[in-house]
Amino acid sequence: MQEIGHWINGKLVAGTSGRFSEIFNPATGEVQARVALATAAELDQAVRDAAKAQEGWAATNPQRRARVMMAFGALINTHMDKLAELVAREHGKTIPDAKGDVQRGLEVVEVCMGAPALLKGEMMDSAGPGIDLYAMRQPLGVVAGITPFNFPAMIPLWKMAPALSCGNAMILKPSERVPSTSLFLAELLQQAGLPDGVLQVVNGDKEAVDGILDHPLIQAVGFVGSTPIAQYIYGRAATNGKRAQCFGGAKNHMIIMPDADLDKAADALVGAGYGAAGERCMAISVAVPVGKATADGLIERLVPKIEALKVGPYTAGSDVDFGPLITRQAQERVLGLIKSGVDQGANLVVDGRGLKIQGYENGFFVGPSLFDNVTPDMEIYKQEIFGPVLSTVRAGSYDEALKLVMDNE
Repeated sequence: MQEIGHWINGKLVAGTSGRFSEIFNPATGEVQARVALATAAELDQAVRDAAKAQEGWAATNPQRRARVMMAFGALINTHMDKLAELVAREHGKTIPDAKGDVQRGLEVVEVCMGAPALLKGEMMDSAGPGIDLYAMRQPLGVVAGITPFNFPAMIPLWKMAPALSCGNAMILKPSERVPSTSLFLAELLQQAGLPDGVLQVVNGDKEAVDGILDHPLIQAVGFVGSTPIAQYIYGRAATNGKRAQCFGGAKNHMIIMPDADLDKAADALVGAGYGAAGERCMAISVAVPVGKATADGLIERLVPKIEALKVGPYTAGSDVDFGPLITRQAQERVLGLIKSGVDQGANLVVDGRGLKIQGYENGFFVGPSLFDNVTPDMEIYKQEIFGPVLSTVRAGSYDEALKLVMDNE
């Protein structure tokens, strides 16, 4: 079985902890590889090596750092198909969705090609008698990114491209469920001219995360993931005097007014609610139609569109709209929330439970589900489901709909 290690000082290295996490093929439910989980000592050495490498990288002028981003962007374009394959194989996304994942990250890299202009400071002469003011933008040193499973390319690129173009070194701790994309991006950065040690990819679990949060040489932490973990990381990072930027979960609503084009609204909801199997914090998971006629018309249009969605493995190509969830636990959680919605009195208009795909019976699939007559006290409304489930909460007026959105946690 393939064993995946870390990217340290410009090369792939095996882990030394003896601890591993299994990487599943979400479409089949089978273990396809395992990834090493770093010890605190491994992380510490990676950080110290990054701190040494950062000195030279910070002294490199912004134009030269931008050239690395330019070469990196060109390599991402060249290897788009391979990157999409890595994303799809470990996450389960369709190939078009995986390419979109990479493309969104590439757009951040393209912005960072303009680093020389973005890093300009400011100057004001004669701010006071004999006083001139200068503001300069300087790198922090070593920073860290802790990224989730649902966008294996985009979110690591969100973190690494700005951090590196600003002259920092970075410790990237990707999700242990989808490590391969980050490791390949590190290889491409080396090919683009990034000095060894400036980017270290350390795979791990909570031990590695806590090591990042407590390490005295790490100056800032960026995180994307669930709200409870975001609160934990923010609190511990802030306690240790680090800058922290933490994105948590979401419950996104779409208000549909009586004068809306319901066909367009239904199309938008299907794409926003079920794309990537609903495993994204920007998914629209709650539709709020205003008025009975609006709600009835919306449901009437949604049902055939949702029932026509095709679910399957990424290897099925363009015939599939979305793939499986990331793990068996994620599948069971989503199925449990659907059951809770039924038990609490919501109307399950389209039931995605019990989906079996020939040849992939053990995959982590959940079919698209649609609830109507959901109320704010139900678990399916209160929790971020992170699956292909759309809830409809009917509102009598615009003010009622707006209050519903504003009152949501």
